[in-house]
Amino acid sequence: MVKYLENEDFKEVIKDGFWVVDFYADWCGPCRMLAPVLEKLDENILKINVDKHEALAQQFGIMSIPTVGFFKDGELINKVIGFRTEEDLRELINKLK
Repeated sequence: MVKYLENEDFKEVIKDGFWVVDFYADWCGPCRMLAPVLEKLDENILKINVDKHEALAQQFGIMSIPTVGFFKDGELINKVIGFRTEEDLRELINKLK
């Protein structure tokens, strides 16, 4: 399931379970390349536009995009920067879950 963060409370959305959080921007080429890869994953995906949610991007130290954060029960447990293949992401998710 892919969900876009709009006006919801970020902490409330990710408080339960495992979430893959994509920090992206509409103008970012690698972000656009990563989008269909994330959609293939059978995970809870939350997409956060860093231009609309600057405070969240700062809170998690997002300096480059795309950055994919992995959250378990509301806690950041890992993050990767840049484009990743579906295989890379699946392998990482399997290790983190």
